[in-house]
Amino acid sequence: MDYASIKELIGIINSSDLTNFEMEFDGASLKMSKNNNVSAPKTTTTTKEVKAVEASKLEYISESKTEKVVEEVEVKGGTYVNSPIVGTFYASAGSEKPAFVKVGDKVKKGDVLCIIEAMKIMNEIQSEVDGEIVEVLVSNEQMVEYGQKMFRIK
Repeated sequence: MDYASIKELIGIINSSDLTNFEMEFDGASLKMSKNNNVSAPKTTTTTKEVKAVEASKLEYISESKTEKVVEEVEVKGGTYVNSPIVGTFYASAGSEKPAFVKVGDKVKKGDVLCIIEAMKIMNEIQSEVDGEIVEVLVSNEQMVEYGQKMFRIK
């Protein structure tokens, strides 16, 4: 499950009447809960104390910056090579050997791009297109998920 899917799911749960939500997906679990009826503990305070607390809250609000986070999606051309399995990404055949490909390398359909180890089996991932490697999106020995983008070829 990717970030966008989780974000969408949070929005759906947030706008629903659900207060608790649990889900397991590909060995990962996601738990969400919300409580709309939170009541503050009742205490007795004097007017001076209330004014002091309100003043400190106003100072805190004025000091903190409220910025709207804008996610910029950059549209990039090319073909993405996605992981066909869950496993460990290896850029080369061994620690002393050079990477199969790096940014700037020209590749042809069928060239080996990397190895993904899954359940002690080494799976060679081959290019499905001819082109140039313009981005390597994962690092050596990183865990990759099914469908995760690994390379961009243009």
